[in-house]
Amino acid sequence: MSDGIFIGGGGNAYAEPQTLLLKYANRHGLIAGATGTGKTVTLQILAESFSARGVPVFLSDVKGDLSGLGASGTADFKLHEAFMSRAGTIGFADYAYRAFPVTFWDLFGEAGHPVRTTISEMGPLLLSRLLELSEAQEGILNIAFRVADEQSLPLLDLRDLQALLVWVGENRETLSLRYGNVSTASIGAIQRRLLVLEGQGGSHLFGEPALELSDMMLHDEEGFGRINILAADRLMGAPRLYATFLLWLLSELFETLPEVGDPDKPKLVFFFDEAHLLFEDAPKALIDKVEQVARLIRSKGVGVYFVTQNPADVPEDILGQLGNRVQHALRAFTAKDQRELRQAAENYRENPDFDTEDAIREVGVGEAVTSMLERKGVPGVVQRTLIRPPSSQLGPIAVATRAALVGASPVAGKYEAAIDRDSAFEMLTRRAEEAAAEAERAEALERETESTAEREFQAGRRYSGTRVSRSTSTGKSGAGTRGRSSRSDSIATTFAKSFARQLGTRSGQALVRGVLGGLFRGR
Repeated sequence: MSDGIFIGGGGNAYAEPQTLLLKYANRHGLIAGATGTGKTVTLQILAESFSARGVPVFLSDVKGDLSGLGASGTADFKLHEAFMSRAGTIGFADYAYRAFPVTFWDLFGEAGHPVRTTISEMGPLLLSRLLELSEAQEGILNIAFRVADEQSLPLLDLRDLQALLVWVGENRETLSLRYGNVSTASIGAIQRRLLVLEGQGGSHLFGEPALELSDMMLHDEEGFGRINILAADRLMGAPRLYATFLLWLLSELFETLPEVGDPDKPKLVFFFDEAHLLFEDAPKALIDKVEQVARLIRSKGVGVYFVTQNPADVPEDILGQLGNRVQHALRAFTAKDQRELRQAAENYRENPDFDTEDAIREVGVGEAVTSMLERKGVPGVVQRTLIRPPSSQLGPIAVATRAALVGASPVAGKYEAAIDRDSAFEMLTRRAEEAAAEAERAEALERETESTAEREFQAGRRYSGTRVSRSTSTGKSGAGTRGRSSRSDSIATTFAKSFARQLGTRSGQALVRGVLGGLFRGR
């Protein structure tokens, strides 16, 4: 169907086509089911179908299996006969093998094009979630971002944020008066979390050139939408980094794309695999943000599909917005499992031909309970559906094939070389160097001033009169007194003559001699 994509066959003998209408594909969706029940294949066939209808796709490849989208299936594949048989059963008459246009991305820049963003674009809310900060620490991070805005300090990479936090710590007294308490302990805790993030690969995520969203919304020469595949097998070693990056990407789409109302087909379909990682231990502010994005981003022409093991992993307010659903088998061994299974069944429009709860428990691998939005956006009656086989290769492609596809990508060479332009780290470093140089100049001037004053003081202490040797007489005290008196008179006479020449009178000489003689005798 030109206005929809074929999911599989349902109803009696799986002969009734189950179709996801493109007009309602931006109403979001859910792919759920236990491990090994076929979620990855369902994701693969949906990506193929959207691409074939000219809709770009973004998905994360958690296990490495989805790289097969870039290669065609083959007749010598071990499941070839099973695929052909299933296609016949569900009435998939035009089933054929083919490859799809793919663009590989990798945060570490190894298995695809590097994908980066900046600290400023990530923002304090998502960074606080990423770093698992307390409320007080998040407050200090918000102060740091405010200071960066006020002082025009670009925050591009981790070094910029680390340098800014050092500056905030050095100026904490002034900042505390304006913004509230800024403690060195909290700053130290944030710096330690940044070191952990750097060790997990965060230094690869933050920097430039930053990702341009338009590069994820490209088409090939045939008009097929390109499938953007994020290599996430290594990234899953840091699950919080993985979830925060995907949420940032979703938020950027929401804030950047223009309003388009209800388009005939989505501008982009975004698959959020391992969605439970987004909501585990997430603060209410973050859950509210995800709910807001999910509710409003459909008017930007973006459909969001959460992929997880259990629908209970998704908060109810968000789950209620997911109109297109593919539910693979759920296991129910414990009382908790049974409650969650019952709750999952309650979210479907009942089918009188079978019990939904039993169907979710009983469907086999490659089979699912499905419900797609029908005309006017009404949820369709739940159906047991046999999922169509993929046209692309099932399983990962060879490393050499992947490298060739990366090299032939329309964005090849655009993101590979990192750019380190002038930003907060360099600006604050220059400020520190200028302050140190100014302090050194001030210290040198102070030393010079002190040296001049010392010279003047020493010059004031010296006099050029005749130096008289110290008496070594050991006679009686009277003789010693007379010796001192004689020396004093000699010194007094010398000073008197000098001052008298200035005064020009003998009376002045007598006066000065009398005064100085009295002073020296007083010693």
